[in-house]
Order: sequence, then structure tokens, then C-alpha cells
Amino acid sequence: MVWLRWMPWRFAVSKLARRHGFLDPIALLARLRGFTQPSEVAEPIELLRAGVVLHARGLINSRVIQHNLDWVWPYWVERQFDPGDPAFIPRAFSITHINLTHRNWTAVGLPDCSELPIVDPRGLVTPYFDGWSLDGWIVTDSGDAVLPSRAAKSRQRLILDDDLSVRTESNEAGLSLATNVRVELDDGRPVCRIDYEGHADRPAAIVISLRPCNPEGVSFVHDIGLSADRSAWSIDGRPSVRFSHPVDRNHISDYRAGDVHIHLTDREDQDTGECDLGMATAAAMFRMSPGQPRRVTAMVPLDPGEAADHRPLLGWQASLNGHCRAILPDRHFQFLYDAAVRMLILHAWDDVVPGPFTYKRFWFRDAAFLIHALLAAGLTERAERAIDRFPSRQTRAGYFHSQDGEWDSNGEALWIMHRFCALTGKPPKSGWLEPIAKAARWIVRKRLPDDKAGRHAGLLPAGFSAEHLGPNDYYYWDDFWGVAGLRAAAALTNMADDAAASAEFTREADAFATTIDASLARDRQRLRRPAMPASPYRRLDAGAVGSLVAGYPLQLVSPNDPRLLDTVAHLMGASFVDGGFFQDMTHSGINAYLTLHIAQILLRAGDARCFDLITTVARLATPTGQWPEAIHPATGGGCMGDGQHIWAAAEWVLIIRNCFVREEDGHLVIGSGVPDRWLKSDAELRFGPAPTAFGVITVSIRTRCETVTIDWQSRWHGKPPVIDIRLPGFPPTIAAPGAESVELERVAAS
Repeated sequence: MVWLRWMPWRFAVSKLARRHGFLDPIALLARLRGFTQPSEVAEPIELLRAGVVLHARGLINSRVIQHNLDWVWPYWVERQFDPGDPAFIPRAFSITHINLTHRNWTAVGLPDCSELPIVDPRGLVTPYFDGWSLDGWIVTDSGDAVLPSRAAKSRQRLILDDDLSVRTESNEAGLSLATNVRVELDDGRPVCRIDYEGHADRPAAIVISLRPCNPEGVSFVHDIGLSADRSAWSIDGRPSVRFSHPVDRNHISDYRAGDVHIHLTDREDQDTGECDLGMATAAAMFRMSPGQPRRVTAMVPLDPGEAADHRPLLGWQASLNGHCRAILPDRHFQFLYDAAVRMLILHAWDDVVPGPFTYKRFWFRDAAFLIHALLAAGLTERAERAIDRFPSRQTRAGYFHSQDGEWDSNGEALWIMHRFCALTGKPPKSGWLEPIAKAARWIVRKRLPDDKAGRHAGLLPAGFSAEHLGPNDYYYWDDFWGVAGLRAAAALTNMADDAAASAEFTREADAFATTIDASLARDRQRLRRPAMPASPYRRLDAGAVGSLVAGYPLQLVSPNDPRLLDTVAHLMGASFVDGGFFQDMTHSGINAYLTLHIAQILLRAGDARCFDLITTVARLATPTGQWPEAIHPATGGGCMGDGQHIWAAAEWVLIIRNCFVREEDGHLVIGSGVPDRWLKSDAELRFGPAPTAFGVITVSIRTRCETVTIDWQSRWHGKPPVIDIRLPGFPPTIAAPGAESVELERVAAS
């Protein structure tokens, strides 16, 4: 309320700050607000909270790490604090020290279990969310060592067998250490299992070390105890780690004595230890004989999470049953697809979350893309489960709330509900109908008056929107989602035989779309080109990537809309680094998922550069087949957000799907993104069973010399669609009605 602005505390804070020589925080905040458009919410409290937590830890990091560089720190610290490394960042006036160069990790787990241990690029394992970690070393009697975070080279890969595991291998002059991390059931309860395998050509020991840190920085450990039979650690009073063999030697150290690493040759063995500062470290040592491998296992019990309370934990094979498989001639693309499908499953126990660590929480924005990918992969039950939870997040006013001040969420929720119904051929559930109508009417009410002064008349209010677009503004991203949400509500209510509501939402969608078109027409005059800026108050910049949503995934405009293609032209000319889209606002890195958004626009337009972008994203993947939210252009490591961004995995599934089958203008387009180089071998390409708006289809493509045969098997929801074959290098072909195969001859090069 306005009167709060004049509360005495504001005057008192300003006076106190000036008295002690500080900047007036009230005046400073007012200046900061001047750089954004006036809005109801300056910044979502959820993001403020996350930022405070991140920098609070960064403040602790600044107090601890730089003064103790003789400790064995996680990989990102070893690189970022090394002045000879490209990842080096001077610390100087930085108040907080956070991971800005190697935000990379890979989750392991079981389907329907919300506990997701993460493994960093050198095998450091963080079993509990935001907790302490376990590291593996080899140390010889003479003091030589394999310390993976400091090793010059290390190899890591994701293994996709009957389970999901991450294997890391490090070698140093006659010493080798391999760790394999996975989650399995032990007497019905999930446990994180870490297998250590060491080999040394001289007397040595495998060391399993407890570290009071994780890939974000310090994570406190106060007390450690070794069990009487020397086969388990309790950590902070909780039974936490079981060893497969009794510990030969056990050492514990506190902050003032330094890292346990420097005490491994101490003769005295410690069973217990504590640190009042929370920086306790421990080392369990297991002797190795020269030339003989030694294997030791550490088991960390996990909380099964809420999902397991009402649903048994399924194995990977059961969870993958019936999913949409891709058979590709490129082994790397194949691996990335298979890994992405598994990671989607892993992050969809009830809700869907876009990451195992930094982003292990729900957003409607991310959920729309994640659920869309689940549907595209044929994982319909998981998609439905997530959508069923939407109504519980809707306010009485009809707002689908995951963060304050974000006006795209209602459109996203309605759009993905409609996509679910379209791809499954099912009408909306009865329990969805009231939330659908409330959400659509919320969009209508939220729009600003059409006669309002300013360029934003008739649009949605200024908001934070997608945080990578910039400060609060009247974002077209929100508006396009609003139109799509209203059109989705019209279609959904029509399926439910509510003709009046369907007509109402259609009228509102048309009116909203007309307003946006008029605003973009003014932008065209202002910018002297048809490209769409992020908002009517912005010049063309990297934030314009948000306006591409009109073309992908919403298809509100035609594939060759000049506004769409000119926006892509601007972005590819001004915002590309190393072949990918570089978002210089907030993320300050190369974005895999936004690069794939641009690729989707090019795919719809029939532009062959589409596959160049897909290839770039494949190249940017980590050895475990993952992408951080933003990628450092020099180190190739993550520089912002979650180190394993599931939205990026979702986009990989969706781009592969659309390369094989996609809907366009009432047709089913087959093969438009399949690269020509995949069609020059004798291998068979296959994709399916793939849900589409027309039904489920499995497509196979076989090449013999200059002839290609496209076969498909289908289960249509109703009348078969027009099948439009658009295979690069072959003539565009409309399949005959009822046909299930087409044979084409390659077009002769001109």
C-alpha cells in the first residue's frame, strides 16, 4: 500500500546509513527500480531466496577457500583458483566466491525416487541434496597420490545399462583410480553405491575422504564417528556411510589442524572427531598390495522421498517400457537421446523439476517444456501425473502460481494441457475443466486496457518473466504464451462440449493477437526492420530470443513469417559464440536449449542451418551427455544455473523428434530435419512409437544407393492426416491416402 512508503523505518534506515558513511539503500533501490518497467513484483521472492542462499555460501567460500589452498577442493575450485588455468577468476573485490566456470554435475538415481545424488566432473559424489561429499584418492606410502580434482587428465562417462551410473577414471604414473556411482535398492530402500577400484605399482592405499563441501562450495560437517567394527561412519549424529570392508586406518581433522589430506601419514588413528566451525574432514584408508587391484564400496542410505510412500520404485527397464526409441547412425547423437530420455524420467517423480541441485524445484515455464518432451518420448503416464498436480498450484483468482510476478505461467499450463489431450487423443479430465476456465479468464483480466497510454496498451503487465530476458518489462514472451493459452482453453472447452466458453476464449485470443500484431508493427517502424524485440520498449538484443516462442513451440505464426526469420537473422549475426546462442543477459554463456529453439525455427522454415546448430549443441554436451544451463565459452564448463539442466535434455528429445515427425498446418511432416549425411549409409533409421496430434507413428528410413524408402506404422486417433515427406536431398512428396510406404529417388545435384 502507498502509505507504507512513508513509514518511519524508511527515514530511519536512510539516516542511519548516511551517518555511518554508507550509501543510502532506500535511494539506491529507487535508482535500481528506474532501470526496469514499473511492475507488481520487482523480483520473484523465490529467486531472491535462491540468490541469497547462493551468495551466503559464496561469502563463506570467500572466508574459507582462498586461505586454505593446501586443502583438496572440488574440481571447480582447483581450476578457478589456479592462475595458470583458463578458468582463473581474480578474487580482488569479489565479496562472494562461487562456481562460475565448472558448474557441471550428473545425477544418478532411480525412477520415482526424488533423491538425486550428483557426481562432479572428477568423481566427487554429493549423496544428499546440498550436503557433504565423498571423494576417492590413492595415496602411496612415499606420498605420491592420485587426487582426481587435481589430476591433469580424467575420463568420465555415463553408463546406460540396466541402471544409470557414472564412471570416473583418473591415472597418475603407475597409479589408477576408478569410481562408479549409482543408486540401487538395498532391502527395498534406495542407497547411493560408490564402488572404488584402485591399482598401484607400489605400496599404497585407497582413501575415501569425507569433504565438507560440494560443487557449490562449503557444506558443513561438525562431527564424525567410526563404528566399533570399523565398517561405518556416522556424520553429525546420523549413520551415513557403510564400507564393504573394515577401515585399515581412519583419520579425522578439524579446520584449525587443516585438511585430513595432510595427516594421512600420522601414526595415530582417530575414531571420533569434531569441528565447531563445521569443517571436519575424514579419511578411511584401505591398504593395497603392489600390482593387485583393490575394490572397496561405500553405501549411503537415501530417503526414498514422498513418491515412494504411495508408489513402488520401478527399475529402469519397466520405466522405459514402450517409450519412443530413436535408432540413429550417429553414435554420439544416439547416446545423447538415450541419456536425455532417462534424465527426463529421473526428474519426473510426481512434479517435474529442471535440475537435480540448483533447480530442484518446480516452475510452470520449465514444466511446459519438460512435460512436452515426456509426451514426445511416449512417457505419457509421467506427463499426466505432473499435469494432475497443476490445479493444486492455482490461486482462487485463477493464477497458476510457481513464482510471483511471472505472467507466462497460465499460458504455459493451458498449452501443455492441450498438447497432452492432442497427443493422447483424450478429452480433458473433468477435474481440469474448472481450472482451465479460471486460468483463461485470469489471462483476459490480467491484460492491460487497450486504451492505456504507452506502447504496452493491451499487453500483459511488466514482469520478471523468463529471467534470461532482462529486467522487468512488458515481454512479448508473456503475451505470446497468453494467446496460446487462450487458444488452448478454447480447444479444451470445445472438447468438453462447452461451445460458449470455447467461443469466448477464441474471441479473446483473436483480440489479444491483434493487439500484439499492432505493437510489433510499431516496433517495425521504430527499428526499421521486422525483427521482434523482447518488448516494445527494447532495442534488438539477446533478449529477443524470447519472442521466437511465437514460432516454436507455439506455432502462432507461419514458418516463414518475416518477423520470425529476421529475429533469427539478428540473433545469429549478433549473439552467437562458437556456433551457439550466447545469452549475455544474466546467463553470460552459451545456451544449449535456446540454441535449439533457434534450430526449431530454422527447421520449420526448411533452412539447412538447423542441423549445424543441432551439431553444435551435441558438441557442447559433457562426457556424460548433459548440458549446464549456460556454458562458459572458454572452459566449456557451466557458468550459470544448474550444472545439469533438464530443460536442455528436453529440448534435445524434442529436436530429434521434430527432425523425424512434426505437425505443421494440419499435415504430418516426416524427415524434414534428417541430415543428408545420415542417408548415405546402408543403416536403417527408426523413430517411434511417437505420439503426434494425429496419432502414434513409427517411422523407418532405409537408403540403398540413390533410393530411399520411408515406411511407417501408425495408430491414428481418427481420420489419417496428410503425410508430407520432406527428406533433404529428395523431392517433397505427399503420400497417397492410406499409403504406409514411399520410395524416393535422390535429386540430381545441379
